[in-house]
Amino acid sequence: MPQAMIGRRALLQFAAAGSTLLFTPKMASAADTLSVGAAGLDVAYAAIYVAIKKGYFTQAGLDVEHINSQSGPRGKQMLSASQIFASCSGSSDCVALTMAGKPAVLIFNMERRPAAANIIVHKDLFDAGLNNVKQLAGRKIGITQPQAWTWLLAAYIADAVNLKESIELKPLGDFTTMLGAVKAKSVDGCIATFPMVERAVEEGWGVPIFQAGQDADWLAVFKGDLPGTGLFVLQDTVREKPEQVAKLVAGLVKASDFLKTSSAEEIADVIQADYLPGTPKAALISGIKQYKAVWNYDNDYSPELYASLLNVMGSGRMYPTADLMEKAKYGDSVDMSFVRKARAKA
Repeated sequence: MPQAMIGRRALLQFAAAGSTLLFTPKMASAADTLSVGAAGLDVAYAAIYVAIKKGYFTQAGLDVEHINSQSGPRGKQMLSASQIFASCSGSSDCVALTMAGKPAVLIFNMERRPAAANIIVHKDLFDAGLNNVKQLAGRKIGITQPQAWTWLLAAYIADAVNLKESIELKPLGDFTTMLGAVKAKSVDGCIATFPMVERAVEEGWGVPIFQAGQDADWLAVFKGDLPGTGLFVLQDTVREKPEQVAKLVAGLVKASDFLKTSSAEEIADVIQADYLPGTPKAALISGIKQYKAVWNYDNDYSPELYASLLNVMGSGRMYPTADLMEKAKYGDSVDMSFVRKARAKA
C-alpha cells in the first residue's frame, strides 16, 4: 500500500477519534463540598443528620460537612464571615442578620411550631408551687445567647403573660450547659427542646411548666403557628451559587420526607450514634415523637408564617416593627423557589 495512502487513513482515524472525544459528555464533576452549621446538637436538626447519614446530599451531588455552631448568634457570625455555606437555627436569626446589614434568605422551613419553646424548672421549685410561667417573675431562666432564638422565645412568653417583674435571661452557651445549670440549681429553669424536657423528667430533677406541644399552653401565648428552626444562606449565595443551594435543599427535602414517613424508632437508629449519643434511647424516641407533631413537612415559609415571625420579633423586643417591615420584607428575606423545585411544584 502506498505510503501516502497510509498517512491519509491514519489521519482519518485520528480525526474520528478526536470527534468522539469532542462529543463524548464530560465525566461528572466531583461532588461540591460545603459546610452547614447547626446551632446545637438536638433532634431539631434531624433533617441535616438524616440527609448526611442516608446519603441524600451525596445523591444530590454534595459533600456536606455538619458544623455544631453551638448557638444561633455564633452561626450568624460564621455565615456572615463565609466560614459556613448555610446556617440552621431559629428563623429569627436570618432576619437579625439582614437587619445587621448582611442580607440573608430563608430557604427551608423545618418547624411549624418551635420545639424549643418549652420551659422547665427544677423539681424542687415545682414542688414548692412554681408551676406556671406567670410565677417566673424575678427568676433566672437559662438561654443560649442574648438575642438568640431561645432568648426571643423566653422574652415573648414573658411579655405574653404580663409578668409584673422581669425575669433574668441568663446566657449559658448551649443546650447541655443549660440542662446542667438547672440540675445544679444555678438557674431556676431554662428554655428547652423536647428531648431536653424528656431528659430532665426522666432523670427526676426537672419539670416542664410550658410545653410547645400542649395546645392549651401554646395557643394562650402564640395564638397560632410560628416558624421555628430554619435554614438560611446569604443573599449573595443565592445569586452566585444557586445550583449548590438547589442541591442542598433537594437533600433536605428527601430527609424531611423520611422524617414524615418513618417511625421515631427508625429515626433514632439513624441519628443517635453519630449526633446524639449522650441522649438515652427512650428519651430520644419520646422527643422525636413530639417533634413529628410540629415538624413542617412542606418546608414552606408562607407570607402568613413569616408575618407571625416578625410579630414575635417586633414591638421593640428585638426591633421596632416599622424597621422590620421596611428592611426585612418577605420577598427579599424568603426564597421558596428551591423547595418548590425539589418538590416539583415550580
